[in-house]
Amino acid sequence: MLDSPTLPLWAGRSMAFIGILLLAVNLRTAALAFSPIIGHIEADIPLDGVRIGLIAAVPAVAFSLSAFFGAAAARRLGLEMLVALSIVAMVAGHLIRAFAGSYAILLLGTIVSLGAAGVGNVLLPPLVKRYFPDRIGLLTGLYALLLAISAALPAALAVPVADAAGWQVSIGLWSMLALLSLFPWVFVLAQHRRAAPGAADAPELSAVDVSALGRIWRSKMAWALAAVFAISSVHFYTAAAWFPELMVDTAGVTPLESGGILAVFTLVGVPTALITPILAARMKNVSWLVLFGLLFFLFGYLGLLLAPALAPVLWAILVGVGNLIFPVSLALINLRSRTHQGSVALSGFVQGFGYALAAAVPLLVGVLHDLSGGWTMPIIMVIVVTAACIGPAIALRRPRFIEDELA
Repeated sequence: MLDSPTLPLWAGRSMAFIGILLLAVNLRTAALAFSPIIGHIEADIPLDGVRIGLIAAVPAVAFSLSAFFGAAAARRLGLEMLVALSIVAMVAGHLIRAFAGSYAILLLGTIVSLGAAGVGNVLLPPLVKRYFPDRIGLLTGLYALLLAISAALPAALAVPVADAAGWQVSIGLWSMLALLSLFPWVFVLAQHRRAAPGAADAPELSAVDVSALGRIWRSKMAWALAAVFAISSVHFYTAAAWFPELMVDTAGVTPLESGGILAVFTLVGVPTALITPILAARMKNVSWLVLFGLLFFLFGYLGLLLAPALAPVLWAILVGVGNLIFPVSLALINLRSRTHQGSVALSGFVQGFGYALAAAVPLLVGVLHDLSGGWTMPIIMVIVVTAACIGPAIALRRPRFIEDELA
């Protein structure tokens, strides 16, 4: 990243600061609120392995498509307006799921809420580069920290709330948290309109060139970063969808305990989310961080494969530590771009293709589980996919900017 003078954190950007953090809090709730209460939902809506696998695949598919469309829509609408619209859609998606009376409506609500969250995903790095170019490591660490914390909340609360008030309330309550995140962006949009009537965004955003996304196809660095980003998504969404059932079947824990284990998996990412983006900003060879994360993924899933009942919490912790790759990837989107335009294009490409590569794995886990009647084949498949990411991780060892590579 190009050097930027360091400004006070609140210097004319307090609402953007609050808005970025509140947005981050809401980007994982829809994905994590479902799997712990599958048993509750099945009492009203029939679910099998394929149907659950389809819902488990929605986050990655929705995030992938949203990344491509989000990068283009940001040019037309402006970052702030697009964020506000995505939050409104997120609220609607939560409520559709809460009032679903059939699998089709449940799937529709999942697509809406996670599609909106996907737009938020792709906009967070450019928002950080736009408002905090002097503090990319810190802001990336803070919002990645909140992503980890917010992912733990539905994992821990879903079952108790569903037991007390029903699965509809357990899913629908997250609409209130999403609504709260809308207010800072309404304020920011109002500020922009007062500063420049009729224009909701600064000229810099309008300069984004759509053809830049096409040129990124030629970047080896962009493909390597997309692969690394994909492996973090593979593990997160596979665990989000299948950890509770896998733990119940193989480790002999109760559904309530399995929800707690899923919460542990997400909470382990809290300290690494804050630290690793700052480390990535200072390291000359960031490949070591990525390889470190891959090693933890492999150890965790080998434990689940060979001795799941021996230490299920430990295996969840190891896989959770491996998720340090995710905040590192987010930081690299800005650290490997010189300009705001480069950040938008790289964010759209990395998250679009990264989530596309990850989309098939949770569904394949469900299919392999149904075909084999167990968890051995799904876990072996996840281990093989993880090992295949070693090459892309090594390819990121040299710091290169996307603008320079495509010049």
